[in-house]
Amino acid sequence: MALNLTPLRPEARNPDARRLVPARPGSTRTSGRLNHTVINVVMVALCAAIIVPTAWVFMASIKTRPEFYGDPWALPLGVHVQNFVDAFVKARMGDYFLNSIVVTALALAISLVVAVPAAYVLARFDFRGKTVLEVAILAGLFINVNYIVVPIFLQLLGWDRALRGLFPQGVFIDNLAVLALVYAATSLPFTIYLLSTFFRTIPIEYEEAAMLDGSSRLRTMVSVMLPLALPAISTALLFNFLAYWNDFIISLTLVPGDSKTLQVGLLNLFQAQRAAADYGVLYAGMVIVMVPVIVFYAVIQRRLLQSVGGGGIK
Repeated sequence: MALNLTPLRPEARNPDARRLVPARPGSTRTSGRLNHTVINVVMVALCAAIIVPTAWVFMASIKTRPEFYGDPWALPLGVHVQNFVDAFVKARMGDYFLNSIVVTALALAISLVVAVPAAYVLARFDFRGKTVLEVAILAGLFINVNYIVVPIFLQLLGWDRALRGLFPQGVFIDNLAVLALVYAATSLPFTIYLLSTFFRTIPIEYEEAAMLDGSSRLRTMVSVMLPLALPAISTALLFNFLAYWNDFIISLTLVPGDSKTLQVGLLNLFQAQRAAADYGVLYAGMVIVMVPVIVFYAVIQRRLLQSVGGGGIK
């Protein structure tokens, strides 16, 4: 059986037939306006998805109970500050707020004091076992802290039992300083990896110029490298702050007593106000949790942009 092969048409082999036709200027402008419109619509939708629920929580927190049950979507008739007073005093959200501030600040300080020198050494020095240490830090990035909270709790409980003769009340469980230490330790792989990666991108000329001026290694790290690494430090501070402030499982496990953090206290407030059907106090507690995050995020974002704009070799 003979194959029916159809030859290509001469005009198909003509190079003029395959020549690209330039786009018309009018069609390019139309496509550009369409892309801008789609991007603007998506951005407006994303902003609305964030702003509308947040604004609703703020409005609900200053409503009285009849206002809330009358029309939850209506604007408040006034500012009912008694919701915040009840949340701070009766529900002890003020005490939990201070506990979260102390734990978060202490954990951020410990993580930076340990991570900055470690990252600088890994980025600028060669020593025996450096590769093993870098692999161990990378492996730490894949460990979910919530999965190891039980082994951490059992280890701390064992230390308390071993020291029961000296400290009958215990030292490691229900201790905010130990909780901050656990937070800092679990965030070190991410912080060291982020800072060491950024230190490697800084030109060596900065350190060479400092060395020629007689600067020591420590002073070079503090006075030269730290200001240049402010964008990475700001990023690490932001992510670590969100992790510490919003943590619930580790705090609930390691601090079972009265020294609760804000997230655990919010759960107690939710259960109490849900039983009392008083949602104004509940939403006031949620505002107390959200405001520090918004303020810290705004401050860090501004400093991050300032640090990026101020970089470059002079």
